[in-house]
Amino acid sequence: MELRQQMEEVLRGHNADYVEIRVEETESTHLSYRGKDFEEIGRTVDLGGCVRAAYKGGWGFVSFNNLAGLEEKVEMAVRQARLVGKETTQLAPVPVVVDVVPLAHKRDLLSVPLADKKRLMDEYIDVAWSRSPKIQTTNAAYGDGRRQVTFANNEGTFITQERSRVTVRVQVLARENGNVQQSRAAFSSMSDYDAMVGRHAEVADAADRAVALLAAQPVTGGEYTVICDPKLAAVFAHEAFGHLSEGDNVYENERLREIMVLGRRFGGVHLNIADGADVAGQPGSFKYDDEGTPSRKTYLIKEGVLVGRLHSRETAGKMGEAATGNARAQSYRHQPIVRMTNTCIEGANSSFEEMLADTKLGIFCKDWYGGQTTHEQFAFGCAEAWMIRDGKLAEPLRGTTLSGNLFSTLQNIDLIGCDFEWTESGGNCGKGGQTAPVGQGSPYIRIQKAVVGGK
Repeated sequence: MELRQQMEEVLRGHNADYVEIRVEETESTHLSYRGKDFEEIGRTVDLGGCVRAAYKGGWGFVSFNNLAGLEEKVEMAVRQARLVGKETTQLAPVPVVVDVVPLAHKRDLLSVPLADKKRLMDEYIDVAWSRSPKIQTTNAAYGDGRRQVTFANNEGTFITQERSRVTVRVQVLARENGNVQQSRAAFSSMSDYDAMVGRHAEVADAADRAVALLAAQPVTGGEYTVICDPKLAAVFAHEAFGHLSEGDNVYENERLREIMVLGRRFGGVHLNIADGADVAGQPGSFKYDDEGTPSRKTYLIKEGVLVGRLHSRETAGKMGEAATGNARAQSYRHQPIVRMTNTCIEGANSSFEEMLADTKLGIFCKDWYGGQTTHEQFAFGCAEAWMIRDGKLAEPLRGTTLSGNLFSTLQNIDLIGCDFEWTESGGNCGKGGQTAPVGQGSPYIRIQKAVVGGK
């Protein structure tokens, strides 16, 4: 019996409000290095699935790695849901869809021999170490994977879609007299192994930046006018604001519901923040989420005003809003939860050169290393930074952090660039014990009265 027929047959006739099945086939490769040593290589193939059922607001969930006895697994999930359901199942309506979304790739990641992948990484490690005797160590990793997901529910939706991704990361640490600094090169592609090839100059540049930071001085902490490059600005949008816009976080937190009121002004008319999986070639891109909801662009802030948030079918149903296609699961072992996809600050009309020339005293922050958010409070480490004096970049800085209150910081964004870009390396976002690939984009932005930490 073909998979579609099998899934549709076992979905019929259950005493539940809603039932879905997700079956996944994955293949992946990873290589890792510590210093000059090749530490680990692996190839993984996995097949599994899960059933999720809802009854009177209660959910049952069963995962498995054998398709045999699928009907019994559905019945088990339904029994679980009926044990806990005591209220009302509220799921926002979505279209019934039957679709196949094939993988569109330029060069198949899994067709490349492992030896070629290792040879490429060996070259990048050699380049990093060759740049200076001050290089203390490197950490590097290569990863690729392909995932095919087949989804069906008792409403009639049946979808098969494939996605892939390849990533390369080389982190370089330099040391001099107890002073340790770091930099990195990271790149990724959703469709083409060859996009990872020939990036030696970027690895060399990362090593050179780590060495150059050894001579940089710490900044004196205080309030400054700060210009953020697209990478740091994009992470700010994702971490500081994106998570506050996820429907489950808002619904479950009374204080957030009081703060994140639709129609509230958060910034100037030049500020637009959006999220959506319908962007070609980004890590968080897909046609349908893990509940079968079509992807779409959702404005979170439009012309400075909060106009939307991100939803699964359940959070949308409970809050009386539309499902946005943001229910995502790390794998068949996990239930879908509300996640960002590709989050961005949209471009406006200033250039970096104009921002710089208009800043008498300030700091230019580039890229980021680590950070944390607690509701509206945030803190990020800047990978690189320079003082701005009389409209020009001056001395380099190290150990620079950017922190503050999200809402006042949004209000203090006075210039937004016209030079929008997606961060090529993308990233993985963690939430609820799961990780998911996400895209992040922004132009340069300028913030007045930003809190900068240093010495």
